[in-house]
Order: sequence, then structure tokens, then C-alpha cells
Amino acid sequence: MGYEVLKEDLPEYAKDVKLNLSSMVNTSKLTEQQLWGAIVATAIASRNPKVIAELSAEAKGRLSDVAYVAAKGAAAMMAMNNVYYRGMHLLGDPEYQNLRAGLRMNLMASHGVDKLDFELWSLAVSAINGCQRCLESHEQVLVKAGASRETVQEAVKIAAIVNSVAVTLEAEDSLA
Repeated sequence: MGYEVLKEDLPEYAKDVKLNLSSMVNTSKLTEQQLWGAIVATAIASRNPKVIAELSAEAKGRLSDVAYVAAKGAAAMMAMNNVYYRGMHLLGDPEYQNLRAGLRMNLMASHGVDKLDFELWSLAVSAINGCQRCLESHEQVLVKAGASRETVQEAVKIAAIVNSVAVTLEAEDSLA
């Protein structure tokens, strides 16, 4: 179950991805909640059903129910916000920044976990979704809350590794 299943499914040419997946789980300096919340959120952002199923099943045993739901919520919230804020940024007209978004975001204040953890998960999802504005915003909140650059980097590495697993497995399914 979990990341070990995904490692076994990765082809030989993705040996580095396998090693990075193991390293991500076994040597992270993040707390257990930060790590597995980021893994759940980025698995959902990867949109790969097998990655979501395997990593979420393992995370359920490592996270409280509240943290598990909050991590899923971070993925859902960023799926909306990343598209919106990336779109407003890409339009290239700074006047759009002055308009009220008008999107409900109550979860940002009532997720039930440490604010730093939720921000970290939101940053990781924003990395997968490629939203510069959201990345910058969440990084600023994290640094202001005392997170180190290494912590921010770790969240982005998790996003990169989980996304790489998802892309590789999708390619293998398509080539089979």
C-alpha cells in the first residue's frame, strides 16, 4: 500500500524518481503532519487516480481526520485559486488586481490545523498548478510565520516528486 506500490510500478528509466520518492518519505525534515498533508494535497493536484488512491490511503493512517480533510481542502481551494489568480496575472493588466475576487474562501480561516501547515500545503499545490502569484503569497506568509527557506523548498520538492510519479505512471499507462 502507498508509496511502496508506486515505487514498484515506476519503470527502470525512472529510477531517480523512485529514489526521490523514498527520500521524500524517509528523510524529510518536515513534521509528520506537514509531510503527509503535503503529500495528500499534491497527490490530488497531480490528478492521477492511482497516485491519489495510494498516497491518500497511506496518509489516512499518518494524519488525524482533521488534518487529512484540511489537506484535501487545500488541494480543492488551490484548484480554484490557482486558476483564478494565474489567469488575472496572465491577462497582464494590473487593474485586475484591484477587483474583488468574489470567491468564497472560508476554508482558509477554518481548516482546523496549524496555519503554517495549511499554507505549506497550499504552496505545494500552487507549485504543481504553476501559479506565481499564489506561490509568492504563500511563501511570504510562511516566512512571516517563521518557516525557513528549507521548509519552503521541501514543500516544492514534494510537489515535484509527486507530480513526476504521476506523469511517469500516466505515460506508462498510455504507452502500454
